[in-house]
Amino acid sequence: MADLSTHIAGIKSPNPFWLASAPPTDKAYNVERAFRAGWGGVVWKTLGEDPPVVNVSSRYGAVDLNGYKIMGFNNIELITDRPLEVNLREIKEVKSKWPDRAVVVSLMVPCNEESWKRILKKVETTNADGVELNFGCPHGMSERGMGSAVGQVPEYVEMVTRWVKANTRMPVLVKLTPNIGDVRLPARAAKKGGADGVSLINTINSITNVDLDIMAPMPTVGGKGTHGGYCGPAVKPIAMNMVAEIARDAETRGLPISGIGGIATWKDAAEFMALGSQSVQVCTAAMHYGFKIVEDMVDGLSNWMDSKGYKKLDDFVGKAIPNITDWKYLDLNYQIIANIDQTKCISCGICYIACEDTSHQAISKSTQQKPNNKNRYEIIDKECVGCNLCLLACPVPGAINMVKVDNGKPFLNWTRHPNNPMREA
Repeated sequence: MADLSTHIAGIKSPNPFWLASAPPTDKAYNVERAFRAGWGGVVWKTLGEDPPVVNVSSRYGAVDLNGYKIMGFNNIELITDRPLEVNLREIKEVKSKWPDRAVVVSLMVPCNEESWKRILKKVETTNADGVELNFGCPHGMSERGMGSAVGQVPEYVEMVTRWVKANTRMPVLVKLTPNIGDVRLPARAAKKGGADGVSLINTINSITNVDLDIMAPMPTVGGKGTHGGYCGPAVKPIAMNMVAEIARDAETRGLPISGIGGIATWKDAAEFMALGSQSVQVCTAAMHYGFKIVEDMVDGLSNWMDSKGYKKLDDFVGKAIPNITDWKYLDLNYQIIANIDQTKCISCGICYIACEDTSHQAISKSTQQKPNNKNRYEIIDKECVGCNLCLLACPVPGAINMVKVDNGKPFLNWTRHPNNPMREA
């Protein structure tokens, strides 16, 4: 059986599946239920200085798609509203009961060194395995000069990270905001400040729904609404791109990464790890389906690793990074075209409509002879540009495949293309 044990930024856990800093990690009751279910670690919901924040009601909104519930999840909840001393006591108790699990504490305090000193000193008494600096929360706290208000300014990220590293013995992860033009900049700043690793992504600024009866964003609070933080399966592609950007950046290459964003299955986790994540954090899926989803995650990842011959996580962590490049380096002469397997085609016509209306008119339609008189769809090879649209639209697995064309043309990318006025010699 594959070894799923994880070691990231000096923090160990029996598997890479952690619960992210969020409502599921707000108290000992939840965290102990999670550990009994098999989670390898948690990031305790963000602590701040007393007095605690005040939250609103309601707090959550969601985007559903074609019967899929909570494809995207929106929240306007703030950091923990429980007293700091209660949280600290529970963290210490949980860590003493579960010494093999990772217990990382998320922190957010005003942007001055004394505030960070005070809270770090208190957190160290819990014997937590590390801290995560919440530089990502996009609502409520950012208006108070914390959260993404810090994370969007690389100079602040470096400054606060440096303060924290100077005032604690614990490993430090910096949680990055996606609400920024180039995520590499705060990642570089975190590294310069001495961070032991980064975690990303935090939630994305969003308004998910508008109640058209009362004309207010949802969730509503007394008839009013605000932007919130967006997460769930819908943000996974954005998160994976940002993880990959940091993993392949020359200035942050090798910086440990804890991946977050829409992870709900072992396959999601494996994809994040292939892009450089050494652990993964889950929130929305746990809130939707409960803590026991980790059983399928652990079994699925282990079975897949066995099937591939991977003995440990490091055997495939980051393995996809060498195959990620900039568009200008892609082979412009590489060619594929679609092929329809007539034995699997159900003559629904979705591929034809998509290509005819919005793409390259590369699919022909004809009516078959009796006995069925169904339409027959075929690829017009000379018109097909290999865009994949028909493959993606087709509802039948394997009915459409993309086939490589041996066109005899040599490798040629944009950097040397004759149409590029800045082409390389």
